[in-house]
Amino acid sequence: MGLDELLDGVPGWGGRVRTVVPLEGGITNRNYRVTVDGEHFVVRVPGEHTALLGINRHHERAAAEQAARLGIAPAVEAFVEPAGALVTRFVAGGAPGAEALGRPPLLGEVAALLRIVHEAPAIAAHFDWYRVPPMYAAVAVEHGVRIPEAYGPAMEVAEAVRRAFAASPEPLCPCHNDLLAANFLLTSEGRLQLIDWEYAGMNDRFFDLGNFAVNNGLEDDEGLIGAYFGTVTARSLARLRLMRLISDLREAMWGLVQAGVSSLEVDFLAYTSKHMDRFLHNAGRSGFAHLLEEAAEDA
Repeated sequence: MGLDELLDGVPGWGGRVRTVVPLEGGITNRNYRVTVDGEHFVVRVPGEHTALLGINRHHERAAAEQAARLGIAPAVEAFVEPAGALVTRFVAGGAPGAEALGRPPLLGEVAALLRIVHEAPAIAAHFDWYRVPPMYAAVAVEHGVRIPEAYGPAMEVAEAVRRAFAASPEPLCPCHNDLLAANFLLTSEGRLQLIDWEYAGMNDRFFDLGNFAVNNGLEDDEGLIGAYFGTVTARSLARLRLMRLISDLREAMWGLVQAGVSSLEVDFLAYTSKHMDRFLHNAGRSGFAHLLEEAAEDA
């Protein structure tokens, strides 16, 4: 389906004059700013093979709509079948950047935003942090990508983390699961919002916390935990730090899938090596066993 045909499929847009400007950023989808009769929208056109990354566009729509109702994401205006394209209201603002997100005052706003996400009603999608890496490994193999030798030891680490969390389980909650700096929007009114809900699903809240911390180079883990929970405990700090590791494992395996299916001129194998190397380095540090013990303590 061509872009013009897709835009004609948006209710009320057929035959109307439109101005279309491509938006930068993103290596999975194509995004456009579309102006219709003076109103501005963002049209998100899914890239090829995104289902192989575990993405369900109907689930993305539902998560984005819930976030919009909560006031933490742009309003969803339409969903175009069969492409699965999402049309949202354009919100003026910009990405604040990792450095700003990782320190006050925005760090506190990030914590408050994530609490809204995690305390929201359950959604249909699931994102199991432990099962995603082997799922990606299977898809990569099917598309001719060799799995690195480090994968076996990496999953042994993941199993140790799974056992530690299972010793003191917490209920799953809605999570964003892709907290890159580029997915935060600071509106022109000074409000922090989240975009790009394609990986959203029920998961452990500490995955979101660890994912945010590692993706944004956070140096103040205690600051994030304190802002999120109101107090810092050894257990919560350990769980965040372990999920920093798991987030790198997820990114490494995501890169392997992209290496097999993406047509972009991106060195996804180098991306995989970067995240896998950091994962193994941090898992091999002397304090890892102690983190497992603290994470397993009762809440």
